[in-house]
Amino acid sequence: MSEQPRIVVTVGPDGAVSAETHGLLGERCLDYVAVLEDLLAARTVRSAYTADHGRVAAVVGQEERDVDRA
Repeated sequence: MSEQPRIVVTVGPDGAVSAETHGLLGERCLDYVAVLEDLLAARTVRSAYTADHGRVAAVVGQEERDVDRA
């Protein structure tokens, strides 16, 4: 079964905010980045994709599973 989507937000001692998504496959993470920018009245300075970016959800029978893209 798929991992429940979550976002880990960290605020550093200097006030810098970083966030990392988990369980969001493919380009879906970008939607969450936009929401965080709106909530924080901030803009993304640096970004990088996690391993989940290269994964897609596949439905096998009645069960959804994460698979690596070829």
